Amino acid sequence: MSAPRLLLLELNEVNVEMVAAYAADGTLPNFRALLDDHGFCKTSSEAEYENLEPWIQWVTAHTGLTLRDHGVFRLGDIADADFEQIWERLEREYGLRSGALSPMNARNRADDPAFFVPDPWTDAEIVAEPAVQRLFEAIRQAVHDNSSRRITAGSAVSLVRGLLRFARPANYPTYARLLAGALRAPWNEALLLDLLLADLFVVEIDRTRPDFASLFVNAAAHIQHHYFFNSKHYDGEQQNPDWYVAAAADPVHDAYRLYDRILGQLRQRYPHTRLMLATGLHQVPHETTTYYWRLRDHADFLRRMGVPFEAVEPRMSRDFLVTCRDEEEARAATHRLGGARAHDGAPLFDVDNRGSTLFVTLSYPRDIDEQFRWTLDGTRRLDFERDVSFVAIKNGQHDGTGYFLDTGLRREELPETFPLTQLPYRITEAVTA
Repeated sequence: MSAPRLLLLELNEVNVEMVAAYAADGTLPNFRALLDDHGFCKTSSEAEYENLEPWIQWVTAHTGLTLRDHGVFRLGDIADADFEQIWERLEREYGLRSGALSPMNARNRADDPAFFVPDPWTDAEIVAEPAVQRLFEAIRQAVHDNSSRRITAGSAVSLVRGLLRFARPANYPTYARLLAGALRAPWNEALLLDLLLADLFVVEIDRTRPDFASLFVNAAAHIQHHYFFNSKHYDGEQQNPDWYVAAAADPVHDAYRLYDRILGQLRQRYPHTRLMLATGLHQVPHETTTYYWRLRDHADFLRRMGVPFEAVEPRMSRDFLVTCRDEEEARAATHRLGGARAHDGAPLFDVDNRGSTLFVTLSYPRDIDEQFRWTLDGTRRLDFERDVSFVAIKNGQHDGTGYFLDTGLRREELPETFPLTQLPYRITEAVTA
């Protein structure tokens, strides 16, 4: 079996300095070996906080373009963009085949990719066998309905079939442990999906034998946003309530241990393959109390509130995309949504009108309970708590510094920092050396 020349492991928003702190405890042996042998450096990206979003940074990481140049500001906007990503560049300039599993805000434009499966939030062509396509649709549904922990019967069947088809026997005990603990540790569901993606990644590499392949995993980012305060290496004053998560739990450590396992298995299976790790950006503690909410049924809510629209597509966490018939209808929808106010005067939604589409965020940051009151165009309304699902208490927030590790370089060969725009060129240099 021929091995890839290079693998890129995209550990979305992972705080590598916190990884190093856990590794010093002896619980992350594979990360510790990698850090001891090769060290790590930092990457830099956008300066303004509102531009620090993974769906912006990963487009930069895949294209070498800044936000100003690529202009992709929202998750899913890659569908309307037309520029070259690293996978197409390697094919066009060097005749190399690439595979990509769940790359954030990316779409396939290569003529002959080894495999390509987009992230669950982006409408892009899938290049994979039918079993992978069915599994992807099930993962998409599970991710979109994560806040309500709802999985349809069809998705459940596809997920079980996907586990039976793609889960590697060496990880059966880990799957069993994650499933057994999911009721008391709901973050296990995200970890299980990342483990399944990692196993599928190995299956696809062995099946298609690409020159270069990338894997994006997101559970740690999700967990840090929700549970950063529970990390034993968090030294701030915030504390999650017991009803939210047990004080003794450390979900961040759970995520890093799973990634340590994935890292070790990749290095063992492909011992002669160069491996890069990148995080895009990372998270730091969010030191104020902020609640995240998500609409339960986006279309039903918009219809009942008299918001005109043609289609609505959920995005990550609080966000959704509203498509209208024309600009006039979009202006009416913007006015309607923008008029929704909580009893304290705060808007319920942030609306980005983009012509005939709206990118909307349920931005209200405080608690929503049975006593919650709100108004729409001056009319007092009740029962908003029935329309929303609690997502999380925000624990982590974005920081523009990312991290980079490379098994092809010694510690002393790494710069202290480099712009994220350089990542595609480092990949090209490594895979064509």
